[in-house]
Amino acid sequence: MKPPAAPPSASPRGRRPDDARGQSRPAKGRRPATAPRNPTRLAALTLLTAVLDRKRAMEEALDALPPSDPRDRAAAHRIAAAVLRRMGSLDAVLEPFLRREPPPEVQHVLRIGAAELLLLNTPPHAAVASCVDLVPRPFAGLVNAVLRKVAAEGADALESLDGERLDTPGWLWTAWHKAYGPRVRAIARAHRLPAPLDISLKPGTEVPEGATLLPTGTARLPAGTRITELPAFIDGNAWAQDAAAALPARLLDAGPGMKVADLCAAPGGKTAQLAAAGADVIAVERDPTRILRLRENLVRLGLDARVVQGDVSEWDPGVRFDAILLDAPCSATGTIRRHPDVPYLKRPTDVPSLAKLQAPLLAHAATLLAPGGRLVFATCSLQREEGEDQAANPPPGLIPDPIRPEEVPGLEMAITPEGWLRTAPDLWEGEGGMDGFFVARFRKG
Repeated sequence: MKPPAAPPSASPRGRRPDDARGQSRPAKGRRPATAPRNPTRLAALTLLTAVLDRKRAMEEALDALPPSDPRDRAAAHRIAAAVLRRMGSLDAVLEPFLRREPPPEVQHVLRIGAAELLLLNTPPHAAVASCVDLVPRPFAGLVNAVLRKVAAEGADALESLDGERLDTPGWLWTAWHKAYGPRVRAIARAHRLPAPLDISLKPGTEVPEGATLLPTGTARLPAGTRITELPAFIDGNAWAQDAAAALPARLLDAGPGMKVADLCAAPGGKTAQLAAAGADVIAVERDPTRILRLRENLVRLGLDARVVQGDVSEWDPGVRFDAILLDAPCSATGTIRRHPDVPYLKRPTDVPSLAKLQAPLLAHAATLLAPGGRLVFATCSLQREEGEDQAANPPPGLIPDPIRPEEVPGLEMAITPEGWLRTAPDLWEGEGGMDGFFVARFRKG
C-alpha cells in the first residue's frame, strides 16, 4: 500500500515491505459468515468509500447514511476524518506488513484500524476485532495479523515518519511551499488536528459557557463540542462559522438600512452576519439544494433576508447596492482543517479552472455596486491563483480599499503589503488555528 503522492524525500528511509506471514491465506474459523458488523465502524467505512472511491464529499455521504444515533454518526465521522487527515502516514505504517495491496474495501478497513490504534486511543482488542468483522471472511486473517502488528509496532513507526509531508498531497505541498515558504510545515501540521468549534453570535448574545471569545468576535469551543447541544444554538442565537470565515462580512461593515448583496451566499453564515447587523440583504445562490439549507438556517436564526436563486454571473435586480460580498467559488483548500476530504476531491487542474470563473464574477459584481459602494472579494482557498492573483487585477472602476489593522485585532500580521487579508491555518496556532481565507476590499469610483 503506497501513500498518496508526495515528494520522494517524504518516504520513510530504509523501510521495505516485508512478507506478512500467512496473511494472504483465507482465514479459517476466524468468525461466522454472518458476524455482526459494528455500526460505527461500518458507517466510517461507508464514508471513506464515498470520498476515496466515489469522490463524494463526506458531508453529503454523512447525510445519506441510514438513520442512526447521532453519537454513532459523530463517532463514525471522527474515525473517517482521522483517516483522511493522516492517510499518508497510516499507509506508510501499514505498508511493511503487506505483501501486496489489498482490495480497496480491505485497505480502508486497515486504515480505520490503524487510525483507531495509533490516533484515537481505541483499545487494541476492540479496534482489531471490529475491523476483522468488517471485511469479507477470506481477508479476516490478513486484517487480524496486520493490525496486531500495528498495535505492537505502529506507534514507533508513526513517530519516525515525516508526517507533515506524507499527509499532504504533493501538488498542494509544492504550491504552498512556493506561496508560503517554510510556513508550509506549520500549515500541514494544522491540517492534521481536529479544528475547534467556532460560532458566530447574534448581537447581545452571551458567550457560551466554556467558550473563549477571540479578538475578532468569534466564540471558540473545544474540538468535538456538539453545537446542537448549546443553548445559544437551540435558541437561534448562534451558528457555526470559522473565525476566518467570519471576517469577510465583518470587513464589509454593512449597517442598518444599507442595501447589501451576498453573492454565492450558501450555506448562509455571512448572510446571517449581514442580516444580524441590520442590513437589507439579498442572498443570491445558484444551487437549489444549497438554497434550501440557506433558507433553513435563516428560519432557525429568525433573521430576515431575501433569498434569490440565480446565476451570479448574470443576475441583475435592476438596483445598485451600497455593499456587495462576493465569496467566490474556489477549491476550498483553506478549509481542510474542517473538511479533510478536500485533498482527495480536488485535483491540480481544478485551481486554474476555478480561478478562470472568478474573474468574470468579480467583474459582474462591480457593475451591481453603487458609486462609492464597498465590495469585498473573498475565497476560502490557500491558492494564490484564487486570491492574490485575482485581486491584483481588479475590474475597471474598482479602487483598492486597504484593510486596516484595527479592523482585524490580533491578525495584524495577516494584512499583506497591498492591504489585503491572508489568513492560513498556522495563524493563532496555539489557540487552535483558523481556516485559510483571502479577503480584498474595493470601493466603486
